[in-house]
Amino acid sequence: MLKVVLPKGRMFEAVKRLLEECGWEIKLRERSDRPSCNQPGVELKILKPQNIATLIQLGSHDIGFTGYDWIVESRADVKELLDLGLDPVRIVAAAPKKVIPLIKRKQKKPFIVASEYQNISYSYLNSNQIPFVFVRTFGATEAYPPEDADIIVDNTASGTTLAENRLVVIDVIMMSSTRLIANVDSLSDKKKGPFIRNLALVMESVLKAHQKVLIEMNVASENLKKIIKGLPTMKSPTVSQLYGGAGYAVKTVANKQEIQHLLPLLKKRGATDILVSEISKVIP
Repeated sequence: MLKVVLPKGRMFEAVKRLLEECGWEIKLRERSDRPSCNQPGVELKILKPQNIATLIQLGSHDIGFTGYDWIVESRADVKELLDLGLDPVRIVAAAPKKVIPLIKRKQKKPFIVASEYQNISYSYLNSNQIPFVFVRTFGATEAYPPEDADIIVDNTASGTTLAENRLVVIDVIMMSSTRLIANVDSLSDKKKGPFIRNLALVMESVLKAHQKVLIEMNVASENLKKIIKGLPTMKSPTVSQLYGGAGYAVKTVANKQEIQHLLPLLKKRGATDILVSEISKVIP
C-alpha cells in the first residue's frame, strides 16, 4: 500500500486538480480526512501541511505535498521530487514602520517576534544579530503588532494583508511553493519507487503542458519559408504536404505567453486555418 498525504487548507484544491489531470479520481468523504481514490494500492490522508514533511521522514507516509517553507521549518530529511509552483508565497520579516529604525539602530533591548516559523525565525534573527524574545503563533500572525509583537515572520502572497495591518516588509527571507516530497526509503523500494517516480514524471508533464499550446495551420508553398523562420518549437515544426499539393500543414508547440504576438504575425506571413489547442501533457 502506497500512503499519500495531501495538504489541508488552501493547498488542497490545487493539488487535487493536478492529481485529477494525472488521471486520479479523488472523492472526499463527509467528515473524514481519508478520501477514496481510483488508484489501486493507494491510500490517501489529508493533514495540515505543517506536519507533512516530518511524518514523511518518519515513514508514516510514502509521499506527500507541502510547502517548501514547512520542509525548511521542520528540517525534515525527505527527498524533494518536484516543485509544483503552486501556492507561491514569500516568507518575510515585517514590522510597523516605527520599529524599523530601532532594528537598524541595533538596540540591545530584545524585540518581541511572533511567528508560526520558529526555526526559520531563529535562523534569520540570529544571522542578523537581532535580539529577540520569540512568541509562537497559531494563525493570524499579522494581527499581533503593535500590542503583542514588534516583528513578525510570516508568509505572504500579495502583501495586501500586511499592508492592511500597517506592516512593512523588512526582509524577504525565502520563497516558497508547493513541493512533491518522498520518504527516502520508499523511493528506494522496488515496488513503491517506480510508482513514485512515474507519478512525478506525469505531474511534471502536466505542469509543462499548462505553459504551452499546440498550433496548427495551413500554409501556401510560397509562404512556407516565411512561416518556418523564427517559429517557436520544442525541437522543430512538423511539416506535411496537403492533399493534391495545395500547400502545407504546419504543426508546432509554443509557450502560451507568445500567442498574443505570434498569431497576428503568422496571419501576416500568410498562414490560414490556424488552430490553437490546449495540451494535456508534455514529456520532452
